[in-house]
Amino acid sequence: MSDVEVETLVKKNITRMNKLQKRLRREVGSAIADYNMIEDGDRVMCCLSGGKDSYTMLDILMNLQQRAPIKFEIVAVNLDQKQPGFPEDVLPAYLDKLGVAYHILEKDTYSIVKEKVPEGKTTCALCSRLRRGTLYGFAQHIGATKIALGHHRDDIIETLFLNMFYGGKLKAMPPKLLSDDGANMVIRPLAYCREKDIEAYSVLKEFPIIPCNLCGSQENLKRGEIKNMLKLWDKQAPRRLENNFTAMQNTAPSQGVDREQFDFISLMRNPDAVNHGDVADADLPAFDFVDINNNGHINLDVGNRIDVVATFKP
Repeated sequence: MSDVEVETLVKKNITRMNKLQKRLRREVGSAIADYNMIEDGDRVMCCLSGGKDSYTMLDILMNLQQRAPIKFEIVAVNLDQKQPGFPEDVLPAYLDKLGVAYHILEKDTYSIVKEKVPEGKTTCALCSRLRRGTLYGFAQHIGATKIALGHHRDDIIETLFLNMFYGGKLKAMPPKLLSDDGANMVIRPLAYCREKDIEAYSVLKEFPIIPCNLCGSQENLKRGEIKNMLKLWDKQAPRRLENNFTAMQNTAPSQGVDREQFDFISLMRNPDAVNHGDVADADLPAFDFVDINNNGHINLDVGNRIDVVATFKP
């Protein structure tokens, strides 16, 4: 490749990176505003795993921090779970270069997971629970008012289908969550961001990715099955995933079957209500039922939406 070709490629990549950054910044900003994730004076603890998602989250939040009309502090935190082969020097070197405040924690949750989870079984549930407990406690220790996690839109959709297919529940990941004890507020600033945009951005930014050798190496995980299904859907109908996510923002409990979310038991008709017909047909001519008590064929509306109706009075 000639010098001219290299220069052209570099310019194209810079242009693409800037476009991706602008899109991600807009989506993160919208999510923060829509869910009131970050407020003036917040200390946001950004949890870094060493993966593309958390790197992108930190990068975009630091970018927004410079432009936001409010003041908030960012503290990066990584939990070294003592997985074999974990490169301990990568994150400190990267964070030193950024100049952001950070803490590296060490807790051997790896040994606990390997001891408690039978060989071949999914380690994610126990691993994430142990990690979450440690991070929640440390957030209290440093006075963090928000805990930022790197879950994106695809993670949220995947969780929805995982719970539907395997858990019998209609729930996903909320963009903002109060912990059960009420002590910690968890936020997901990447809630509106697509994974493929994050992946492309992380490649262009050359983040020093650290692979997870504990759960990432497990085969046939249910989440992997769901991820493959969604990737296929995205190829077949690109707007389908967007519609899935939008649907989660437009729930209608009265149109569902969950008795906890809507009081079907006490639901009663109002005998004194004026009959306006089906709400969905409100723009159509009203029917004339004046002669409905007479047997035979009765002419309805002049629009002839339904020409006649047969009635019978025994």
